[in-house]
Amino acid sequence: METTIQVSRDLLETLKKRKMSEKESYEEVIWDLIEDTMELSEETKKDIEEARKEVKEGKVHKWEDIKKELKLNV
Repeated sequence: METTIQVSRDLLETLKKRKMSEKESYEEVIWDLIEDTMELSEETKKDIEEARKEVKEGKVHKWEDIKKELKLNV
């Protein structure tokens, strides 16, 4: 269900400045702002910690090395 909300002109101008493109809706801008303030889930925190561990253990590959191995000219 869609609805209309009332905002001040100042807030409208602030939302306009936060748009990444002219086609981006105000709903998308608001969702992005909400997402920025949300706490990371426990699963995401676990995934980040695992990724950090893999980096420390050297279980990563440089993009340049991958391109060479796959013979990509990107």
